[in-house]
Amino acid sequence: MDARPRYDRATETLDPPFAILDLDALRANAADLVRRAGGKPIRVATKSIRCRPVLERIMAMDGFRGLMAFTLPEALWLARSGFTDILVAYPTADRAALAELAGDARLAREITVTVDSVEHLDYVDDAVADVHPRPEIRICLDIDAGFVAFGGKFRAGALRSSVREPEQAADLAAEIAKRPGFRLAGLMAYEAQIAGVGDDPPGNPAMTHAIRLMQQRSARELVTRRGRVVNAVRRLCDLDFVNGGGTGSVERTVREKAVTEVAAGSGFFHPRLFDFYRSFTGRPAALFALPVVRRPGPGTVTVLGGGYLASGAPGPSRLPQPYLPPGLRYTPDEGAGEVQTPLLGEAAEDLRVGDRVWFRHAKAGEMCERFAALHLIEGDELVGTVPTYRGEGRTFL
Repeated sequence: MDARPRYDRATETLDPPFAILDLDALRANAADLVRRAGGKPIRVATKSIRCRPVLERIMAMDGFRGLMAFTLPEALWLARSGFTDILVAYPTADRAALAELAGDARLAREITVTVDSVEHLDYVDDAVADVHPRPEIRICLDIDAGFVAFGGKFRAGALRSSVREPEQAADLAAEIAKRPGFRLAGLMAYEAQIAGVGDDPPGNPAMTHAIRLMQQRSARELVTRRGRVVNAVRRLCDLDFVNGGGTGSVERTVREKAVTEVAAGSGFFHPRLFDFYRSFTGRPAALFALPVVRRPGPGTVTVLGGGYLASGAPGPSRLPQPYLPPGLRYTPDEGAGEVQTPLLGEAAEDLRVGDRVWFRHAKAGEMCERFAALHLIEGDELVGTVPTYRGEGRTFL
């Protein structure tokens, strides 16, 4: 069934703006992630979901184990809500949250915090110094997975950890082992330059070739270096997990023997930026609807709001995609606006005041920062409504 009339029919009693989640598409995307993971468990990245009931649905499916949270307060909230095995993928400087973690043995068993320096360890030590008795705090060591070439003059990948080589990882692992109250539970290394960069971008063959070449060389370099890092650390301590990858690199990362699990988040919703990969094709699952409120002239309509730009380097790729009806585009002068967004194209001729235009966000979970609820669609029926983090009064960043 064509998506636009299906979504319009399912939501005919709702007044836009609102957001929906197509459950059939969500399940199909989840099943494809599991297929690509080839039997290794997938840790679900919560920043790409930002909705507790949807996280519960995903974790009830086969193939998924554990969450990857983006802040410690979020992880504490999720653990108190019944979720288990939560890795906080980014270092924290939240003293109150660290004290809360250290003050509850059950939370300390379920949550792992990430560090990449002795400075982080010192900070955590100081933050929990007044907590007695103190349970063991689980630590994950973050490894730089970026690709460096030409003697350091070229780099691709997120600027994350300062720990890159096996010797550095072993030194920090030894420091963790010396400190009472800490246990090194895992390693992670996120290859953003592969997992988060599409290898089939439109319109620029030279750039496409450069991206593919970089990713091939990066993958070859990383499989060797990550294996050496893991071996160096395992000589000092046992590890519960070695996490790697992301939606865009699942089938490549799981081939590494050193990696015990992969992370994925965006693949569940399949936002616009994930259209440009050769290795998989997802189904758009999360969309938002904006109402037509003006018709300024021929071939032009204006919708309410719409300026929901994605994070990252600014540019057209960070704008939401006018998705349904197809054929709409932004005006070059206004783009996606704070209170109104003009749209051009032949499809505008058939739109009237009150009609919906359906958009896809460039990224996944950031859409839920704009909406208090997700309306759940199956087929052409509205089957429920669930709160996002925002709808539950939680904004962690």
